[in-house]
Amino acid sequence: MKRMTPIATPINENFRLKALKSLDILDTQSQKEFDEITALAAYICDTDIALISLVDNDRQWFKSKQGLTICETARKNSLCSYVVLHPERPLIITDIRKDERFNSSPSFLEGRPIIFYAGFPLVNKDGFALGSLCIMDSTPKKLSQQQMESLNALAKQVIILFELNKKNKDLQAIQNKLKEHNESLREFARVISHDLKMPLANIITSTDLLKLKLDDKLDKESAEYFNYIKTSSFSMSNYINDVLDHYESDSLVQNKPEEFYLNHLLNKIVDVLSVKPDFTIYFPEEDPIVECNKLALKQIFFNLIGNSIKYNDKDQIIISIETSEDDNFYYFRVIDNGMGIPSDKLNSIFDLFTIANTTDRNGNRGNGIGLSTVKKLVNNLGGYINVSSQEKIQTTFDFSIRKHHSSINQTI
Repeated sequence: MKRMTPIATPINENFRLKALKSLDILDTQSQKEFDEITALAAYICDTDIALISLVDNDRQWFKSKQGLTICETARKNSLCSYVVLHPERPLIITDIRKDERFNSSPSFLEGRPIIFYAGFPLVNKDGFALGSLCIMDSTPKKLSQQQMESLNALAKQVIILFELNKKNKDLQAIQNKLKEHNESLREFARVISHDLKMPLANIITSTDLLKLKLDDKLDKESAEYFNYIKTSSFSMSNYINDVLDHYESDSLVQNKPEEFYLNHLLNKIVDVLSVKPDFTIYFPEEDPIVECNKLALKQIFFNLIGNSIKYNDKDQIIISIETSEDDNFYYFRVIDNGMGIPSDKLNSIFDLFTIANTTDRNGNRGNGIGLSTVKKLVNNLGGYINVSSQEKIQTTFDFSIRKHHSSINQTI
């Protein structure tokens, strides 16, 4: 544009510019949400041009544009610079040729005369005008009250989109920091587990050798101390393994889905757990074919079945596994006849380091990591998990896993 008289600067210019730059939106790519607003503004008012214009220090930059190809113009030749002077009202010029501020001459944009202009200030929550939602045309126009109300509403929507964009960027930055922090924790867990497991193995081996060498010289109390050292060392080793599994669970969910028979997977888990004769497990009658993250599902079942065995006070341990599916989810159920979970612990049983029972079947104390890892895996696979229980009778874990082709948004 040209032939304009000098434009004054808002009295709060420094603060206004700071507010504008805090949005981190200048010189960003076009976005559908903003383009839809300018398209609607041009349609409602039947104009050649519609812009979302942000008034920077020495330029006006267009976040969205209809009817133009350029992305910015100099601020000194900007009609929108007049708008930010008065954030409390729109600037409407029916015929620029009749406005003394423009020396009774039309302005030009990309060689096109601009006769009509209407700019609605984009005012943030602190009252700073960041720019305008404006429309322009090469012929004189008048806006109806309904058109003006519509443009005012669209200008408010632009501000809402600006704020949402900023919040999303802030959340993304926080998420990136958390990701870096979690990776550091995983690396720490890996290093610590390696550095601690070897000394623990040495303690266990040395305890056995020393006990064997001093066997005929040990009284009952001394022998119990050796057993206590060995038991504590095994407990510490299990604790380290559980911590490592918890932090490694994030990497498990990165594995690609694969197709497999569920009962074949369950059989492998039972073999690893070295189940004794006093244990009965019922697999699904129909051996279903499942297509999902196999390693993650294996870890989930390993923890749940392992807990069902450890926290069981019956002479005969009985566990039943059931499954079903629909278009979007696989559903699984693990039922045991164990100790059960106290009602006051049901709501917190999946929290890290929360334990339901004081000791397990062998008198060892749990660490409250296994079920937290299960929930983390289930959630990361887009599913849900819940538990119901009757003390001294049974416990039931129900969980789901989203099928990889499901279009429903995942819960992370």
